[in-house]
Amino acid sequence: MTHNTPLPPRPLRHLSEAHRRVLTVGQLRSHGISTAELTEQCRPGSPWQQLLPGVVLLHPGPPTSEERLHGALLYAAREPAPGVPAQPTADEPHRPVYADAVITGLAALTLHGFSSTPPLLSLDRVDVLIPRLRRLRSSGYVHVLRTPSLPTPCAVTGLPVAPVPRALADAVAELTDAVAVRRLLTEAVRAGHCEPAAVVRELTQAKLLNRPHVVDAVDSLVAEGRAIAEDRLYRMVAECGLPDPVWNVDLRLPGGPHLGGVDAYWPEQAVAVELDTRAPGQGHRQDDDALWSEYARKREHLERLGITVVYITPRKLRQSLEQQATVVRTALMASGDRDPAAYVVVLPR
Repeated sequence: MTHNTPLPPRPLRHLSEAHRRVLTVGQLRSHGISTAELTEQCRPGSPWQQLLPGVVLLHPGPPTSEERLHGALLYAAREPAPGVPAQPTADEPHRPVYADAVITGLAALTLHGFSSTPPLLSLDRVDVLIPRLRRLRSSGYVHVLRTPSLPTPCAVTGLPVAPVPRALADAVAELTDAVAVRRLLTEAVRAGHCEPAAVVRELTQAKLLNRPHVVDAVDSLVAEGRAIAEDRLYRMVAECGLPDPVWNVDLRLPGGPHLGGVDAYWPEQAVAVELDTRAPGQGHRQDDDALWSEYARKREHLERLGITVVYITPRKLRQSLEQQATVVRTALMASGDRDPAAYVVVLPR
């Protein structure tokens, strides 16, 4: 069978996978299906049905969740260039190419494995991102979202899906239930889908941090992220054989100013570890600049006193625990080669 051979309606039943059971009108015509045949096959009681404008489901009965997703992408995707097949055929069993269309929102989060989102079949709509300048309206269960720049999609079960932070922002934009918003953000961090800072950046870009219920959820998100990072830091010290530090302390000069708090400190070696759990962009730009400046001043002051400061992000702790332990161990071993640090007072924080 070749692309040039007209294909009557019935042989299309060999297309058994979900992305072969949903085709556009243009693809059916390329198989040799005439307009009259298509109309006949889609009549009530006939074997096919129109799933969305220009998209046909090649069997009777309700579509599966997979078919709904493929149908949404077929509806929203830009038509491929001539000579580039958009759907697999018997001769070319490749995955379909969905240009300029990315699944986002609750459907994307469910595909990423979230347990707090509804099952795909129970979603009333599927959110799909397309470039802002394309002319396409929402239709049926497909909700079109325009964006100046499409995110680089993740491939989930062969589908282009927005990364978790972007999918979260698009989902939160449509939610007014504070409990639901908090549940989604908490699961994103607790289940290790992404870091709080990435979520806050997306929420900021979407201009969602002027909504009180979103701000409250973000505060909980940042606290959750810090608690998880602290647990990983404790585990790093215990599992990687590092000497025990003093935990969560403030450093001061004797009779002098407060130098700042650190998450772990080894007094004999004058080595401090601080978790970098800040979420840039949560406040106004001016506030962010002030925060970054204060952060830099604190580090410079401690290092002028001979205290080595190791900054570790939650992401590094999650992805390379042993490597971060090596960095800390190296700093501890190098302490003997440095000039003695200034004496500081260590107080519980």
